[in-house]
Amino acid sequence: MLMPPISHHMTRQPWTIHPDATVADARRAMREHGVRHLPVLVAGRLVGLVSERDLRLLRDDELTVEDAMSTDVYVAEPGDPVDEVVERMAEHRYGSAVVLERGGRVAGIFTTIDGLQVLADVLRRATA
Repeated sequence: MLMPPISHHMTRQPWTIHPDATVADARRAMREHGVRHLPVLVAGRLVGLVSERDLRLLRDDELTVEDAMSTDVYVAEPGDPVDEVVERMAEHRYGSAVVLERGGRVAGIFTTIDGLQVLADVLRRATA
């Protein structure tokens, strides 16, 4: 069986945020859209990632996303094999991988929740 690419399992067109947005804006966006990770973009380019965990560490809602975001973002390409992405996420304890197309446009995001869904699908097929 061929290993499917990460693009088959990622969340396409993820919600994003600008680094100048406030922490309160990021919390609201995550709550409204039911997500825990927001790629941070400037002019369509990835500059960081803010997670629910990053925001939990802050008390001041008027701080900016730039104050809270991580700039060391794990990035994958749409054609990367899902097993390699999952293995790297587990090895480094990453909560997500931002999937970038050539040219740097965000194509999607693959989170630990997406990884669990892949596992559930594999286990269902194995026991069918």
